[in-house]
Amino acid sequence: MKKFILIISLLSLFMFMDVNAQGTRWIFGARLGLSVGSGGGESAVGLQFGPMAEVVFQKNLAVGTEININTQTSTPIEWADYFKYYFDVSGSGIKPYVNGGFSLWFYTGGPYFGLRFGGGANIPITTNLYIPADIQLGPVFGGDSTVFYFAITTGIRYRI
Repeated sequence: MKKFILIISLLSLFMFMDVNAQGTRWIFGARLGLSVGSGGGESAVGLQFGPMAEVVFQKNLAVGTEININTQTSTPIEWADYFKYYFDVSGSGIKPYVNGGFSLWFYTGGPYFGLRFGGGANIPITTNLYIPADIQLGPVFGGDSTVFYFAITTGIRYRI
């Protein structure tokens, strides 16, 4: 089962995209913020940070991946893969988005499978430099209990 989830994660990054297509853009960056995990009668708040990369294709569609390190007990690490849709806002450089996908969580007794949903906006600083405002949430199916994950983050994004 673990190998199956890993293979699906890798394939999701390259499915339905032609990275040589005209208009394809790469975005690289990092995120930093607060994460909350609750479940099994406990809640834990910590910092979250890590790198990210995504490929934007067909103007408003993107596929991305990120690795997030959390500072809660047992230092959970999340490897998230997602699909993202950017909305057009006429007369504004702000790019709001929604996203959804899945993740693998590595912590005591793991890895565990999670679902991930969220949204936010990339706020332009210069032509290709953005500061995101982002909210992510979803369940993590770990061992004997399900943990609900919630994160509010910002960071830096650079579009190539």
